[in-house]
Amino acid sequence: METYRGIAEKIGKAEAVVIGASNGFSISEGLHIFADNEAFEEVFGDFKRAYGIRSILMGLFTKWPSEEIKWAFFSRLINHYSIGYTGSPNMEALKTIIGDKSYFFVTSNGENHFELAGFAPDSIWEIEGSWKEMQCENGCHSTLYPLFPLIPDMAASEKDMRISPELVPKCPKCGGPMNLHSPQRHMAPWDLEIQKRFERFIQEYHGKRLTILELGIGWKNQLIKAPLMRLAEEEPQAVYITVNKGEIYIPDPIAEKSYGLDGDLTEVLKRLKQAAEERSR
Repeated sequence: METYRGIAEKIGKAEAVVIGASNGFSISEGLHIFADNEAFEEVFGDFKRAYGIRSILMGLFTKWPSEEIKWAFFSRLINHYSIGYTGSPNMEALKTIIGDKSYFFVTSNGENHFELAGFAPDSIWEIEGSWKEMQCENGCHSTLYPLFPLIPDMAASEKDMRISPELVPKCPKCGGPMNLHSPQRHMAPWDLEIQKRFERFIQEYHGKRLTILELGIGWKNQLIKAPLMRLAEEEPQAVYITVNKGEIYIPDPIAEKSYGLDGDLTEVLKRLKQAAEERSR
């Protein structure tokens, strides 16, 4: 527990916190987009048998036979994992750990859980897009359209892995198909704006006491982990904390300012929360 107290002390003295989160965090909340596991079978077993998809990730990027089937999969996914979500023990632990400090999330997770748990949307950079919005698949324009309000009706209409044809979203400009928000597919003004917000955040706390808290990010992740490690190296007062089960990677240049916590993410966050509460007493 002493290590956790030391980390809580470092975070407590920080002026700002950057939280990086990837698939390991989603997995800790029961959403494993890569797995052909019991949860996938329970929610998507019929799609698996009918169309050969073996993970949520495959379903997100497969070429479906029709828009009715595509949106049946998407609406079931979002209805199950996002609609009605209000938080988790991990989210509550994060709120305690961060406290009243300035923060910014950088995540490749698209289920929108950080915002739904109560964190500020203008401090969350979902670098691979979000399930809460959709955009023209053809890229005829860059506007993002709200998707969550449409999901309950879509999900309720589903029959035989199809939604009602009249509920299939169409681009209001070209009449073409819509898809989930993905900057890799088509950049939207919001993608550029949130990136600029993050850059301003880093500039604001340049040279100050910055904690980088990395949750469930594998060492091969060049999208989030590599930039966060560079940030830790460039910032003289930064503290780098990486949490991952079975895989901790800390490069030599930042080893002296880093902590690696190998273990179950939920248990680690629980202990960090306890340490933060002890410190605040």
